[in-house]
Amino acid sequence: DLYCGLGAISLYLADTVKKVIGVESHARSVELARENAADHGTVNCSFFALDVMEALEGDFIATHEKPSIVILDPPRAGLHPRVVSLLLEAAPGKLVYTSCNPATQARDLGLLQERYQVASVQPVDMFPQTWHIESVATLRLRNV
Repeated sequence: DLYCGLGAISLYLADTVKKVIGVESHARSVELARENAADHGTVNCSFFALDVMEALEGDFIATHEKPSIVILDPPRAGLHPRVVSLLLEAAPGKLVYTSCNPATQARDLGLLQERYQVASVQPVDMFPQTWHIESVATLRLRNV
């Protein structure tokens, strides 16, 4: 779970997967994610205070094993071009990309289509009476 924040998505998924690794650059958010996991009795989630690029380009993946699914919830600016490149290199089987900015998400999906096929995109209106929406896209690795 990249850009995991307080671990909400990680903790939601924890009961359905073997393990969850959360990565967030804001150290206090990682502390709170760990507290949230402990408060919920969740033992298969680990949270790391790292920049997403560090987690994707170093020995982090080798140490924690290659993910089969990567959850992305980046800031409004979307994915840094280097993060896109590193995701294309790591090539997990599935990406789930949540965004509060459909414009940057569309840009990033276009870049990821080099190796991924967009399987679905679902807008979610979490803030009625405003123009803000979330958008959740599911991408599957192409057989290349």
